[in-house]
Amino acid sequence: MKGVRAKKHLGQHFLKDQNIANKIVESLSGHQSYNKLLEIGPGTGVLSDILIQQNIYDLLFMDVDQESIDYLKDQHPDYSDQFILEDFLRMDVSKYFNEPFGIIGNFPYNISSQIFFKVLEYRNQIPEVVGMIQKEVGERIASKEGNKTYGILSVLIQAFYDVEYLFSVPPNVFNPPPKVTSAVLRLKRNETETLDCDEKLFFRVVKQGFNNRRKTLRNALKSFDLTTEQKSLDLLDKRAEQLTVNDFVELTNLLADGES
Repeated sequence: MKGVRAKKHLGQHFLKDQNIANKIVESLSGHQSYNKLLEIGPGTGVLSDILIQQNIYDLLFMDVDQESIDYLKDQHPDYSDQFILEDFLRMDVSKYFNEPFGIIGNFPYNISSQIFFKVLEYRNQIPEVVGMIQKEVGERIASKEGNKTYGILSVLIQAFYDVEYLFSVPPNVFNPPPKVTSAVLRLKRNETETLDCDEKLFFRVVKQGFNNRRKTLRNALKSFDLTTEQKSLDLLDKRAEQLTVNDFVELTNLLADGES
């Protein structure tokens, strides 16, 4: 069977460097907290091959590309049932996983942020993620307060995960090469089971704050109909990018009275 053609509309850039592939797989911290591992977008199988050879995890491989799935089933007939044609963003997680599972993958750039938002939905079931994404997005997710790259994804992910920017990957190790440098991140679930505030309101405050990131929070959060007392809060003198996760939790609690 012939190989897999990279499809532009799927954002496919296939990693061809074996050393980097090994390094990505080795970035998994271990299976102490999970036995099942999902690879998103296996493509030509450069990570899949290593994972199968390791024989450590109970593996599932998911791709929206029929050609990729057919190719990988042909390459690994003993694992044929574990290569699934499905979209991670639309999948019913409970259909495949009723216990903790890790995630690994060379994520398509055009949906990488959406993948992380889905991870957040199932954060109590996903202890670890090792993913390769566009460097710009990776820097944003790993960024700390006070940086221009710090944003919505930074706060929401860091609220529930410890984020490590592991290493950068140059374009020339892909086929076809992307126009940008890539980054490999590792997310490990922290000990925060639930935030000490109304989580739905927390998400609203974070998103509204960064949607108007050049404004002080007093102006950015005008749609919350703040009371006179709330308008005088010191935290509202700052911009969203200056607040830590804990600051956003505190602010959410201070605003909660006005929402009740």
